[in-house]
Amino acid sequence: MIVVLFALMYFLMIRPQKKQEQKRKEQLSKIKKGDQVVTIGRLHGVVDEVNESEKTVTLDCDGIYLVFDLNAVAQVSERKVTPEVKPDESETKDDSKENEDK
Repeated sequence: MIVVLFALMYFLMIRPQKKQEQKRKEQLSKIKKGDQVVTIGRLHGVVDEVNESEKTVTLDCDGIYLVFDLNAVAQVSERKVTPEVKPDESETKDDSKENEDK
């Protein structure tokens, strides 16, 4: 009976906690410049620099650069990629025709 109790305790408490900790470590190891993060103090910022040797991260918070320990990062959201605006071919052709006329 005691063995069953320990097995149940392992699968309901210890194993999920280990998975959550592994996911957090993986998330922190993938932090890169430009990622948006939230610290444990609920400070929102953008990663400017990651120092792996000292395990610190420098955040840009509206022009103010702050250095935090990597463990102070509570949540990471990937950088939002903005699509490049390409001129339409028709606009490019029109511009070249105007230049030829001049």
